[in-house]
Amino acid sequence: MEILQHHQRAIERLVEAYQDDTRFFGLIIGGSVAKGYARPDSDVDFLIIATDEVYARQLAARDLFINRRDLCEYEGGYVDGKIITLDYLHQLAEKGNEPSRAAFEGAFTAYSHIPNLEELLQRIPVYPAAGHDQRIKSFFSMAFMQHWLIHEGQRHGNRYTLMRGASQLALYGARLLLAYNRTLFPYHKWLPKVLATVPEKPVGFVAQFDALINDQTGENASQFFESLKNFQDWGVTDLEAYTWFMTEVEWSWMDGRTPMEDW
Repeated sequence: MEILQHHQRAIERLVEAYQDDTRFFGLIIGGSVAKGYARPDSDVDFLIIATDEVYARQLAARDLFINRRDLCEYEGGYVDGKIITLDYLHQLAEKGNEPSRAAFEGAFTAYSHIPNLEELLQRIPVYPAAGHDQRIKSFFSMAFMQHWLIHEGQRHGNRYTLMRGASQLALYGARLLLAYNRTLFPYHKWLPKVLATVPEKPVGFVAQFDALINDQTGENASQFFESLKNFQDWGVTDLEAYTWFMTEVEWSWMDGRTPMEDW
């Protein structure tokens, strides 16, 4: 991965600013610079590992951010950091959700006073094997229901339902294919870019994704969903999809489960 020179200089200045600061143990570069997605005007995202005492003090003040423009020499440039603890990284490696894990793809240590920090970072951006089959069925069922919802929205002339259904269909159809490829969901900002990189997907699927987002019609929804449905046997009947939605989404409040939208 090649880092633009002005971003590299900003990283070097970050290291100079904090590596001798006893409040912090280490600094990790993430975001678009680490992933290789950066534009010339992109900011430099980082995580800085604080002592427990410093973290507790910043948390009490509701200030866990470091945002500085003085470390960048390019127009509009800034470094954008979050204050974390070493325990946060250990918990993330053990039980982090997909977007939090995906945030560490490409991440690297700019400086560290912590032994084996790089080894710990390698354990974070790993697709979770546990629950894989259930996620596949859940994502397909949600896509099935959103496809139905879009046609209901079109039948009733309900623009909000069309927009909501299209965004949800695009999301869960994409998440289904990411899971099928055992690829982490990177949250919404990077979803289209990551979807384009997965090797196993229906022909023309990215174009269908774009068409659905740009023009929320029943025709585009059906083209998108049928392409997904015919890609392989997902092991879910229509009745099972309807029943899943009722019991796992509409009724999730009954036993305090996290709504699927927050997975």
